[in-house]
Amino acid sequence: MIDRQYIGHAMPSFEVLVEKGRLHFFAKATGQTDPVYWDEVAARAAGHPALPVPPTFLFCLEMASPDPAAIRHLLGMDYRRLLHGEQGFTYHSLAYAGDVLRFEQRIEDIYDKKGGALEFVLRKTRVTKQRGKPVADLRTVTVLRND
Repeated sequence: MIDRQYIGHAMPSFEVLVEKGRLHFFAKATGQTDPVYWDEVAARAAGHPALPVPPTFLFCLEMASPDPAAIRHLLGMDYRRLLHGEQGFTYHSLAYAGDVLRFEQRIEDIYDKKGGALEFVLRKTRVTKQRGKPVADLRTVTVLRND
């Protein structure tokens, strides 16, 4: 069983530079048809100061953590028994190429279902940019199968 003492545990925060090249790659990989996500001229014509960060790209940036598996290691979770249960985003403001984003991850809850056969870890991540301006709150649920 995952130790419930880690509910409320905050991981070390980290910062990631939003790179133009990664935005281009993500737009192409996800089939973005709106040129504001890959053409700087189109982005500026639409009123953006630079290429905007597309929806869900923050999940990719979160994986740029110095140790993307830190929570798994902390909780002793075997990756062979893990499932990605849920992902959610609450947006507060846009982020753009050139922004430096700060990620603050916290274990919000740990609970089980089916008599402990399934354990759930709810992680919440606060994303802010320069001067602490809120960008988004990420919600991730990881499921551990105990069969």
